[in-house]
Amino acid sequence: MGRVKRVAVTGGIGSGKSTFCRLLSSYGGAPIYDSDTRAKEIMNSSEEVRGEIVALFGPEAYDEQGLNRRHIASIAFGSASVLERLNAIVHPRVVADFERWAEESGCDYVILESALLFTSPLMGHYDLAVVVDAPLEVRVERCVRRDGATPEEVRARIGRQMSAEQMRQRADRVVEADGRDLMPQVVDIDRLIRTL
Repeated sequence: MGRVKRVAVTGGIGSGKSTFCRLLSSYGGAPIYDSDTRAKEIMNSSEEVRGEIVALFGPEAYDEQGLNRRHIASIAFGSASVLERLNAIVHPRVVADFERWAEESGCDYVILESALLFTSPLMGHYDLAVVVDAPLEVRVERCVRRDGATPEEVRARIGRQMSAEQMRQRADRVVEADGRDLMPQVVDIDRLIRTL
């Protein structure tokens, strides 16, 4: 058996990427690697990573619950150089973790779910890039329902992300998650990744 194929799925908040990933996973039998969740797990479980993060952010970087995300965000998002140093600690470990996980999966292909795919070090660590998109109002409505946020808060968050247009230009395939049945698109992506 050759190298395990990798299909990367991305999209802005409320686009429907997690729903698409779950459908593709259950249809194709492919496991999902959620890069955001795994990054948090690595930051909490690796003693080496914890030490480097404490050195960068101080002892408040962790509390009884683990990673003190509010403390880290308040510093990292106010300083480009600190954010860069944080990324230099976490990103290479996530890439290595993903590569090891993919090869050990024993599956025909795996799904990489990443919100920041096109600006992350995981860029290029896949065979097919799928962007899941939906009209802006549909995305806003989904996030209001899911997160209890106001429409204004959701629009502000969307405004800070890479635009849907930019994502679409970088995608190998675009999935339209505007309320129509996703299964025909799931079947299409499953067939495509298997033939690569």
